[in-house]
Amino acid sequence: MINTKDFFDYLIQIKLDFFAGVPDSLLKNLCACINDNCDANRNIISANEGNAIAIACGYHLATQKFGVVYMQNSGLGNAINPLVSLADEDVYQIPLLMLIGWRGEPDIPDEPQHKKQGKITLDLLHTMGIKTVILDDDYEQKLQYCVDYMTIHKKPIAIIIRKNTFSEYKYPVPPSDYTLQREQALEIITKSITADDIIVSTTGKTSRELFEIREKNNLSHSNDFLCVGSMGHTSSVALGISLFTEKRVFCIDGDGAFIMHMGSAAVNAHNIPDNYRYIIINNGAHESVGGQSTVGFKINIPDILRNCGFENVCTAKCQEEIISGMQFLNTHKKSAMVIYTKQGSRKNLGRPTQSPLQNKKSFMEKLNK
Repeated sequence: MINTKDFFDYLIQIKLDFFAGVPDSLLKNLCACINDNCDANRNIISANEGNAIAIACGYHLATQKFGVVYMQNSGLGNAINPLVSLADEDVYQIPLLMLIGWRGEPDIPDEPQHKKQGKITLDLLHTMGIKTVILDDDYEQKLQYCVDYMTIHKKPIAIIIRKNTFSEYKYPVPPSDYTLQREQALEIITKSITADDIIVSTTGKTSRELFEIREKNNLSHSNDFLCVGSMGHTSSVALGISLFTEKRVFCIDGDGAFIMHMGSAAVNAHNIPDNYRYIIINNGAHESVGGQSTVGFKINIPDILRNCGFENVCTAKCQEEIISGMQFLNTHKKSAMVIYTKQGSRKNLGRPTQSPLQNKKSFMEKLNK
């Protein structure tokens, strides 16, 4: 296991001191260390991984130095376009270092949404012509190799990081002005809808908590489609469902997911039918992968939704306001609610015991009743 602070200090020593990316559960200790030891303008937590690649390219253009981009391997999908049409050796020849968490590594138990990406990660990078280095305890030699490679070849290179590579780095949860946690908000939401309503929930702890709430209350899971992967696309999945059912569809999103593909809000708002309801639970953090901050508390999400075309938008910061907000959603068409919560989840929070295919089957059967 690599000491996280020692690894970070060596990055700084060899002038790899500008970072951008999307936090990852395998990199959460490193991300916490970077956040704790860098000025805000030296560590940009980006909207998505392609955004981070572009930021690192801009950094190189301005300084001739190498940017460091951190991401989960699932984020390679977002990163492909700027990697092959901007940074690539056949285009602008922009070197940068990627630190990629290897979720779904073959023969390592992981969640189903990571299995395919884990199998194809190395092949995908190879297809793009990106050299890969798997990190081990000899990190100084590996990092120096990467610097030499970027200097000579003027192209991106990727360090692949396995589970449990970095030592624990404690990063305190920032104080919050809000009293409710996300799971409490979800409890109120589920009690405020009918047995015929549909929920489409975003990836991470939101779907995990929704599943456990249904279990605790002995309720069916068939009303819920859990988007355990495809971060940022839940609202679009919900749109596709809502256009072809008369049931009310409640999309429950997170601030990180909303920001990741914010452009979909404009398209969704101008295409949603009257049965679509949009809820964003904003705790200002990528909590499911370590708690690093988003800009969720720094931007006016309700105004963004209004300007995108949602006709009726409300906000909630406590139990009573969520109850009122659900009544608002129940009586207003093309409506949305932004719920503000603090970070935090139960230590014993489980994961769905249904497979994605089981979830899909029961959900589709419910839709067709």
